[in-house]
Amino acid sequence: MTLVDVVNRHRDDLSPAERRVVDVLLAHPDSVAFGTVAALAEQANTSGATVVRLADHLGFEGYRGLQASVQAELSDRLRPAAERIRERPANDVVGRSLADGLANLEASLGSVDRASVRSVAALLAAPSRRIWIVTGSADRAVGVLLVDRLSMLRDNVEGLAGDEVSVAALLSRVREGDVVIAVDLRRYERWVVATATAAAGRGARIIAITDAPLAPLARLADQTFTVTADAAGPFDSVLATVAVAEMLVSAVAARLRPRAAARLSAVEASWRNAAVLRDS
Repeated sequence: MTLVDVVNRHRDDLSPAERRVVDVLLAHPDSVAFGTVAALAEQANTSGATVVRLADHLGFEGYRGLQASVQAELSDRLRPAAERIRERPANDVVGRSLADGLANLEASLGSVDRASVRSVAALLAAPSRRIWIVTGSADRAVGVLLVDRLSMLRDNVEGLAGDEVSVAALLSRVREGDVVIAVDLRRYERWVVATATAAAGRGARIIAITDAPLAPLARLADQTFTVTADAAGPFDSVLATVAVAEMLVSAVAARLRPRAAARLSAVEASWRNAAVLRDS
């Protein structure tokens, strides 16, 4: 169980002061992993006694127990792929990949709120709203998929990517009421959060696909879809992230029918006329 999971189990029972400590804890875990009770209390504008009481409340053996848990989680999160690949491989990679994949899909899609999907689909289907896609580097393929498929269903879908100058120029075109789909999983990329924050500041609606309810993107999003990314190999899985992206595309397609059907028919006809595909 991750620290976010532990916090979520107790969030409704926390005092305002304890909530401030949790906010610091989740936003700056490195400062907790290597900091003191006094330093954390100062950051949260509370007392050392509150910090210790929170650690006990969350089920840890005092502050040292909380600190050890944060250190262990940080160590696992920040291990580079080059280190993870040196671990002893699973005896059955196929079986473990299947098990992890099914578990990821069940955890990510099994509890999705249908009303949230309908609400997001309505936003993404509105022709007056420009759609922007921004993703972290590890999820770039998901961004390409979203831009490609949504563009086949409707106009005005664009990626927010490139160097800082290009992204800043694109951000100048974001208007109030636009929708930004932001995708970023641990290890979170500062530029993705900064870009989504800037877009929100310009009045855009933010739809987040991330790995925790209290992840940086989730904290500023209008709607959040959480995914799990466990994998048999050294790299985080994108299976559930792709599944959520495809779910949203399917919801938009259903909402835009039959207009989307006409667009897709036109695309198919263009492909046939250009003889760019082989059916056999």
